[in-house]
Amino acid sequence: MCQHRPECPSADSPDREAAVIVASHPEQGWNLLCNGVLVFEDTGEILPDGRAVAPRRAMAGAA
Repeated sequence: MCQHRPECPSADSPDREAAVIVASHPEQGWNLLCNGVLVFEDTGEILPDGRAVAPRRAMAGAA
């Protein structure tokens, strides 16, 4: 799917968010990455196979 060199991380890779943005919709709060992952502004994700990844939220009071 990715045509970039070096190739972007796959949707199954731990660093999948490092892929290039191919469609950006900040007014709606999401970006589509070239690996097919939808990334939301709350850090939640939808993977190309339909699995949802819960947002990673900082713990209140964490320093």
